Amino acid sequence: MSRRCTICGKKSMVAVTRKKLRGNYNPTSKKRKYPNLQWVHIANGKRVKACAKCIKTMGKTK
Repeated sequence: MSRRCTICGKKSMVAVTRKKLRGNYNPTSKKRKYPNLQWVHIANGKRVKACAKCIKTMGKTK
């Protein structure tokens, strides 16, 4: 299963943590962050994975 929102297309991103060491920034590691995907039923009865932001927006428009 893909880790992508089927509604808006949001996918994972790479975040670089920076630690300050003796006045200089030391790039320590890269970490992959994933969107908050959840199973949801849409209007035509299909189950799809959608991010929490899209689920919240769908609740407002109904």
